[in-house]
Amino acid sequence: MTSDSTEGRHETPQERADRLWSEMLQEVRVAQTGAQILFGFLLSVTFTPRFATLPPFDKSLYDTAVVLGAIATGTLVAPVAFHRFLAGHGMKPELVRVASRLITTGLAALALTISVALLLLLRTSTGNATLAWILSAGVLLWFVTTWLVLPQVVLRRTAARRRARGAGSGKPGS
Repeated sequence: MTSDSTEGRHETPQERADRLWSEMLQEVRVAQTGAQILFGFLLSVTFTPRFATLPPFDKSLYDTAVVLGAIATGTLVAPVAFHRFLAGHGMKPELVRVASRLITTGLAALALTISVALLLLLRTSTGNATLAWILSAGVLLWFVTTWLVLPQVVLRRTAARRRARGAGSGKPGS
C-alpha cells in the first residue's frame, strides 16, 4: 500500500481507499502504456528478416524479453480486472493493498523487460557484448536507484524530520 501520510486529512477508511485507488489508477496508466507499447514492438521483432540471423543466445534474450513483457503487461493490467470482479463488494481497502503489490511487481517486470530488450538491442547494434552488458546493467541499476532507493531515502528523511518536529513540539508520535 502507498505510504503517504493521512496527516491533515479527515477521511474515512473508505474515502481513503477511494482516494488511494484513484491515485494508483493514474500512476499505473503511465506504466501500462509504456509496457504495452514495448510489448507490441517486441512481438513484431520475430517478423523482421534480421531475426532469423540472430545467434541462439540473442534469440533466448528476445524470448526472455517477450515473456517478461507479457508478465509486466498482465500484472499492470491486473488491478483493473480485480476492480471489475470486486467492485460493489465493499472491498476497496483490500483491493488497494493487492493492487499496490501487483503494480510494484509489474514495475519490476517492466524494468527487467527494458533491461533485457536493451541488452539484446545493444548486442546487435554495437557488436560488443561486454559494452552491451555494462550499459544494460547500468540502466537496470538506474531503475533500481530511481524507482526503489531514492523513494526509500526520501521516506526515511521525511519520517526523520517528522519525528524531529514531533519531539520538538512535545507531541509524541507527531
